[in-house]
Amino acid sequence: MPDAPSEFRYKRVLLKVSGEVLMGDQPYGIDMKTVAKVAEAVARVAREGVEICLVIGGGNIFRGLSKAAGDMERATADYMGMLATVMNALAMQAALEKIGVQTRVQSALTMNAVAEPYVRRRALRHLEKGRVVIFAAGVGAPFFTTDSGAALRAAEMGCDALLKGTSVDGVYTADPKKDPSATRYDTLSYHDVLAKDLKVMDASAIALMRDSGIPIVVFSIREPGTLRKTLTGKGTFTVITSDAKSA
Repeated sequence: MPDAPSEFRYKRVLLKVSGEVLMGDQPYGIDMKTVAKVAEAVARVAREGVEICLVIGGGNIFRGLSKAAGDMERATADYMGMLATVMNALAMQAALEKIGVQTRVQSALTMNAVAEPYVRRRALRHLEKGRVVIFAAGVGAPFFTTDSGAALRAAEMGCDALLKGTSVDGVYTADPKKDPSATRYDTLSYHDVLAKDLKVMDASAIALMRDSGIPIVVFSIREPGTLRKTLTGKGTFTVITSDAKSA
């Protein structure tokens, strides 16, 4: 595959997409038009030489820590959430392959009929060959979120950055949907994210990225073209690193 142009800040990235993004304007489930838009954004940068892997949450279908789980045993509910991430991964794979992008789904839960088992060296080889790799089923164990799964896979793949595609264009002092006076951070340190209890990713994911020295970039994936802009350092986003200065 061609090398990524020098304008790209990062050559290999993991993109974490929340399951809620895939709902589009629906109250739940998978909106394939929205999936197709995300797939187009991923395909564009992959064709330019960026090595990209994905982790997709399952909150659009089922989340272990949710009202839907009720008083269900936490481990069982979490396994159901993992299966939801597999469904999202297959939907994204279908959208990517429809537009000609070679894609592999690797699952931390064994289900050979629909996905490869997670094998680190095989995943690295797929990336080197220019394939998009989608990691499903989190870390394969309950009590860990897909944020933790994304951080773990980013570290294992030797990624230059973990990109978190959300519905807002960065990290704010408060929820901008509820507090119009909330302001966005351009940069943050891992320490500040943890100390201020900012709801970016769970604490274990932040700690792993800190220990691995991998920056986290939070941006809005709902806006057209933002993935490429973020990778080239343009647009609006928040970067979380060890030495960042924050207000």
